[in-house]
Amino acid sequence: MASYPTATSSPGEPGMEIEKVPDAALVSSIDGSQKDLEVGEGLQRGLNSWHLQFIAIGSAIGTGLFLGSGKALATAGAVGCLIAFLFVGTIVYSIMVSLGEMATFMPVAGSFTAYASRFVDPSLGFSMGWIYWFSWASTYALELVGSGLVIQYWDKSLSVGIFIAIFWVTFTACNFLPVRWFGEFESYFVSIKVITIIGFIIFAICIDAGAGQQGYLGFDAWVHPGPFAEYIVTGNIGKFVGFWSVLVTAGFSYQGTELVGVGAGETANPSKSVPQAIRWTFWGVFTLFVGTIFFIGLTVPADNPSLLTDASDASASPLVIAAKLAGVPILPHIINAVLLTAVLSAANSNLYSGSRIIVALANEGHAPAFFARTNRYGTPHYAVAFTAVIGLFAFLNLSSGGGTVFNWLLNIAGIAGFISWCCISICHLIFMRALRSRGISRETLTFKAPMQPWLTIYGLFFCVLILFTNGFTVFISWSTSGFFTAYISLILFLALYLGHKLIFRTKFVALADIDLERDRAI
Repeated sequence: MASYPTATSSPGEPGMEIEKVPDAALVSSIDGSQKDLEVGEGLQRGLNSWHLQFIAIGSAIGTGLFLGSGKALATAGAVGCLIAFLFVGTIVYSIMVSLGEMATFMPVAGSFTAYASRFVDPSLGFSMGWIYWFSWASTYALELVGSGLVIQYWDKSLSVGIFIAIFWVTFTACNFLPVRWFGEFESYFVSIKVITIIGFIIFAICIDAGAGQQGYLGFDAWVHPGPFAEYIVTGNIGKFVGFWSVLVTAGFSYQGTELVGVGAGETANPSKSVPQAIRWTFWGVFTLFVGTIFFIGLTVPADNPSLLTDASDASASPLVIAAKLAGVPILPHIINAVLLTAVLSAANSNLYSGSRIIVALANEGHAPAFFARTNRYGTPHYAVAFTAVIGLFAFLNLSSGGGTVFNWLLNIAGIAGFISWCCISICHLIFMRALRSRGISRETLTFKAPMQPWLTIYGLFFCVLILFTNGFTVFISWSTSGFFTAYISLILFLALYLGHKLIFRTKFVALADIDLERDRAI
C-alpha cells in the first residue's frame, strides 16, 4: 500500500496519533500532509478500484451509445462507423495510460487540472479546469432533462419539470453522502447498463443467426445498402466526410473514461487501485462500445429511416429498432427503462466529477479556497452545492426561448473533453521530461505507460486535429451560427486562458521548478 508524507503536529492536536488511523481515512493536503477526516479537513480516500471503474464507465456509457449511435450508423455506414469507434479507441488508450502513469505517481483530486497548473502553466490549469467543470455541470442539467423525456415515453401528459425537480433533489442529496456510499450507489446503476449491453450482444447474435422474423442476416447489412454511407457530398469524398463526422461523435461517446483520474485523490491505495481501474475501464468501455456498434451494424441497415428520427426516447435507439425488425415488440419498454437508468447514472457521475474539479481548482488557487472544505465525512459540500446549482439550468428547457440558450451550453460541454485530453497528453510529455531531469527512471514507476513518448504524441496529434475539425461541415456548406455552435467552447477556452494570463501575468513552469514531491505517493 502506498503511503504519503506526514506533517508534524504537537501533542494533543487532532490527527496526532496517525498510527491509529487507517490509510483509507487519511488524505494528502495541498502541502502533502495528511489530515484526519473526522474533523473534516480533506477528501476521504473511500473509493476502491471497483468504484473508480464504475464511475468512469457510468459517465462514458450513456445516451450517446444508446441513442447517438443510431445517427452515427446512418451517417457513416456500418463499417465506417465501426472503424471510427475502433480508431478513436486507440486515441483513448493513449490518453488513459498517460493519465494512469501520472495519477499513480501523484494521486490528487482533480488530477489533470492540478497537473496542468503544476507541470505546464497555471493559466492552462485555470482555463482547462473551469471549462471542464462547466462541461460536467451543464451535462448534469442535460441528463436531468433527459430523464423527463425518457419517462414521457410512457405518458406524454407528464411534465418534464416534475422529474427535473425530483431527480435534482435526489442526486444532489446523494452526492452529499460519504464518497464510499456514492461509489456503491453508482456501481448498482452502471451494472444495469453493462448487463443490458451484454444482453443486446447475445440477442443480436441470435437475430443475426436467423432467430428473428427476417431469417438469417449474416453480413447482409454490410452489402445492402453497403459498408460506407455518403454524407453531405457524393462519391468517395462523401464517404470520407461521413467517416470523419462519426470520428467526432465517437470521441464524444468515449468522454468520461478520464474520470478515473478525477477520483484518484479519493482512492484508497492509489498505487494499486488506479492502474487496475485504468486497465479495466479502458478495455471494458472499448469492448462494450465496439461490440455494440458491430452488432448494431449487422442487425440494422444504415439506410433505415428510423435511425434519423429526432425522438429522445427509446424509439430512437438502434437497439430498439433492431428488436422491432426482428419482431420483438416488448423490448422498447425494457430499453426505455434501461435508458432511464443510463441517464440517472450519468447525472450522478456528472455532479460528482464537477464537484471534484472545483476542489482541485480551489487547491491550486484558481477558485475560492472554501470550495476545498469538507464536512466530517470528507464530502466537499460547498463544491457539490455550487455544481448542483448549474443543474437547475435544466428548467431553461421548459421555456420557449430557453432551449436555444440550453443548446449553446451543451455545445460548450461537448468539446471540453477533447480539450482535457489534449492537456493530459501535454502534461504527460512534460512529466516524463521532469522525471528525466531529476534522474528518476520510469522503470521504477508503479505504472508505466507503454510506447513512450510516441503513443502520447499520437494521441495528442489526433486530439488536436479532431478539436479543430469538429465543425468542418460548416465550411462545406457555410453557416455562421453553425460555426459558433461548433467552436464556441474552443473560443471560450482561449478567452479564459488569455484572460488569466494577462491579469495574473503567469509564466510557463520551468522544468527545474516542477514540484514532483507534493502529493506524491511514496
